[in-house]
Amino acid sequence: MQDTSSFDLELDPIDWQQMELLAQLSPAQRTLTMIRAAEFVRAGLRGAFHRRYPDLSDAEINMKVLAYLTPLRGLEP
Repeated sequence: MQDTSSFDLELDPIDWQQMELLAQLSPAQRTLTMIRAAEFVRAGLRGAFHRRYPDLSDAEINMKVLAYLTPLRGLEP
């Protein structure tokens, strides 16, 4: 068993204002907010991959995004 007492996690501080805003939303609104945030991240990745690999098609870029977000065990990215 590994001794974990020496590990220090560096987490961002809690944004209490954001937590209060999210608490005021209905569960459906919170889910929609999460979906929109995830899509924002995917769009950023697509843009980065388009700049890095300008000759790839949209389908190939989407596959690179998928591979980046869902790494398979035992396979190198």
